[in-house]
Amino acid sequence: MNERVIALDVGDVRIGIAVSDPTGTIAQPLEVYRRVGWGPDSRYVKALCERYETNRVLLGLPLNMDGTLGGQAQKAQAFGEVLAKLELDVFYQDERMTTVTAEKVLIGGNVRREDRKQYVDKLAAAVILEQWLASQSQQK
Repeated sequence: MNERVIALDVGDVRIGIAVSDPTGTIAQPLEVYRRVGWGPDSRYVKALCERYETNRVLLGLPLNMDGTLGGQAQKAQAFGEVLAKLELDVFYQDERMTTVTAEKVLIGGNVRREDRKQYVDKLAAAVILEQWLASQSQQK
């Protein structure tokens, strides 16, 4: 296995997906997946991991502003548990404000409001991945 990481910004309707380069240093937005159900969703992530030859999955953890776990964070952890049963190594990254950051990038890039929806989730996943990669390099 290489050092790639698949990052997920898990929502109720969509999952934003990003992937790192093989050295695990650069994050790239990949796609937005429309959710179907826990089984198909987890199998799709597993297939992505196989395609990119990795077993490492990073999930954004949408903590409350005070740092506590809310309902969405619990849903992300539950999905992480499903992925772990598929023998994937699951990591979590605080994702507070990542969607706001992604929106600002899109606005700064003059992306039209109606077009932003198709990009914001995968860009948020890339922001989550960038933050996690930076924290990993600091720990080394």
